[in-house]
Amino acid sequence: MVEPVLEPVAQVWPEPVSDVALGPEPVSGSLPEPTVWPEAPSTHVLRVIQGPVADARPGVAVAPTGEFGPAPEMPPAPEPLPPAPARATPAAGVVFARNPSLAAEAMTVMEPEPEPKPTPARGFDAVAESVLTPVVETEGAAFLAEPVTRINEAVKEGRIEEAAAMAARTVAEAARSLGPDHPEVLRLGELSAYIAYLAGDALRSFHLSLDLARVRRRQRDPDAAYGNVQSAATAWRAVRDPAQGMNLGRVLIEVWTGLVADGGPAADDLDQLESARTRMSRLAERARARESAT
Repeated sequence: MVEPVLEPVAQVWPEPVSDVALGPEPVSGSLPEPTVWPEAPSTHVLRVIQGPVADARPGVAVAPTGEFGPAPEMPPAPEPLPPAPARATPAAGVVFARNPSLAAEAMTVMEPEPEPKPTPARGFDAVAESVLTPVVETEGAAFLAEPVTRINEAVKEGRIEEAAAMAARTVAEAARSLGPDHPEVLRLGELSAYIAYLAGDALRSFHLSLDLARVRRRQRDPDAAYGNVQSAATAWRAVRDPAQGMNLGRVLIEVWTGLVADGGPAADDLDQLESARTRMSRLAERARARESAT
């Protein structure tokens, strides 16, 4: 069977359909007319500039004239913020008012401490000060001014033996003229006891000082009496023999205890008396050790 020969058939496409009128065909050799679109409404109004710029043509440079349009309106500057309030520190009274115990403690801490009262020079310290400034205070005792000055000069120059001899003579003369209990005689006795201590005669210094303490106690002068007891205690500590030290210590503590009972500076300084009693215990131990050694 012979198959039939099919001849190709040219395909025919449909013409494009357009809903836009393209207008008439352009004439050969001419440019097509530009399409004019409807103007859109403007949302910004341009301001008109007067002067040469307005007359400028496109593509032509124009020299600047230095004139510009009005400056654009700027929003007002914000007002500065007020400074932050300083953090207040509560006063001490405000805090303590909430806690009375803190207030009481603060008052205790802030209260100034009382100044300590200066301790007056007593005993041989007071006598040493009088050596630097020899003064005869009592009327009718002017004749003692010259010998006292010579005694003090000898002490300051280190002529202790000579000063001790002069002091003994001056005390005897003053006692005959003024009486044994005269203030200037007693003051000379203190000077004589001090010089004996400087000369190394602790036993004589002790007895002179303790006798003066008894006289001052009778005269109702507790401050001076306690100063004489202090001088006697200084001389007593210079005694190295334990048996002799115990004998002197008993007499000293007896007079000292009487001053404490009277009140005054001796009663306010009990630590010194306790120190003397402690030394008595040490002397007793030394005395027993010496006896056992022999």
